[in-house]
Amino acid sequence: MTGMTIEKALKACGGRYCGEGELSRELGRVVIDSREILPGDLFVAYKGEKLDGHDYISAALDKGAAGCLAERVPEGETRGVILVPDVQSALEDIAAAYRDTLSLPIVGITGSVGKTSAKEMISAVLSSRWRVRKTDKNLNNQIGVPMTLSRIAPEDEVAVVEMGISGFGEMSRLGRMVRPQIAVYTLIGHAHLEFLHDLDGVLRAKTEMIDYLPENGLVIMNGDDEKLRGFDCPRRRIFVGLGENCEVRAEDIVSDAEGTECMIVSAGRRFRARIPAFGRHLVYAALEAAAVGMEMGLSDEEIMRGIASFAIVGRRAAVIRTEKLTLLDDCYNSNAEALHSGIDSLLELPGRHVCILGDMLELGETAWDAHYTGGAYAAEKGVARLLCCGEHAAAYCAGAGSIARVFPDRASLIAALGEEIREGDCVLVKASRGSHFEEISDALKVL
Repeated sequence: MTGMTIEKALKACGGRYCGEGELSRELGRVVIDSREILPGDLFVAYKGEKLDGHDYISAALDKGAAGCLAERVPEGETRGVILVPDVQSALEDIAAAYRDTLSLPIVGITGSVGKTSAKEMISAVLSSRWRVRKTDKNLNNQIGVPMTLSRIAPEDEVAVVEMGISGFGEMSRLGRMVRPQIAVYTLIGHAHLEFLHDLDGVLRAKTEMIDYLPENGLVIMNGDDEKLRGFDCPRRRIFVGLGENCEVRAEDIVSDAEGTECMIVSAGRRFRARIPAFGRHLVYAALEAAAVGMEMGLSDEEIMRGIASFAIVGRRAAVIRTEKLTLLDDCYNSNAEALHSGIDSLLELPGRHVCILGDMLELGETAWDAHYTGGAYAAEKGVARLLCCGEHAAAYCAGAGSIARVFPDRASLIAALGEEIREGDCVLVKASRGSHFEEISDALKVL
């Protein structure tokens, strides 16, 4: 955090400095794992369910941490600790103060589906001209966002920050820290309904960010999303999507297992883009990236080059061909919209289509209906076989009917793969991360 000294951090969070140390020492990155400390870093001592970061303060200081943000000082520790009543609130105050010192443009990304793909696509496009700092992995929450901000360095020219929430008020806290000039909304979907109740609640929670945009800020929204289309936006806005009423839209979409091509059209601009990854859902990410690039003055050639350099992250709709089958590994996360999109993408691949589905989490009272509808959608679209396990497997089965088979656990499902999967099958594996369906994907790879 260039220019953020211990003294300035103390002023920002109202903390008390305990121990020995130079208040003028500059702080580096925000780190929450003492094993990852580099000299100059700020170690934040979170107390978790299993581990208490306060027990690792001395280890962090031994590795060269410039200071530690904590709620108590370990017995016998005489080196510098910033003592605060609540480390989370204090960290947010420090991150917001550091954001005040930054002059580079920041793009903030949120939505129920496609945040990480949009982050990677937008970063790829902007990297065709500038040095870009982006959210690492999926560090998009109230801990991850300050970590991202702390890593913005003087040589960075643009920052792309992913922002994820699960409850009301959280986006306001993220927005206060990030204060983006451009806000990108991917989709309002059935995610975190256990806390946000319904789609109107999701919209209300996600759009808290807009209050933290400058008056001349830009909001980019999915124009094919009913909730976003109907939102009364207090800032300048453009829509992206497939509809004729979108300012940046895609036409002539052609997909195969190797990627997707589309024509991107906006006012007098028209160019063909190649996305080197599978799934029509990535067209929306490309449109969002194109809209950001246009706003920031990139040429058609720069935008096309950036889109062509995109790479998927983790287990997000990765197409893997084995000697026996084609695997669509999409078990990073799931909700109703993402599941339907995954099934649509699966059907674009040749062969017999099989879905292996697990629980979609944090849906609250809507869970049964969402899983039932997912099973029904698979059957309606012509999926040949549905294999499922988890708490809501019975709901999938009720919706899908005779094509479905329920297993008591992942182990029994994996044991049955040999009899269920045929040569030449195309198999979609999808579930929320907590379902640990990556074990099933890994078993399919060696089937």
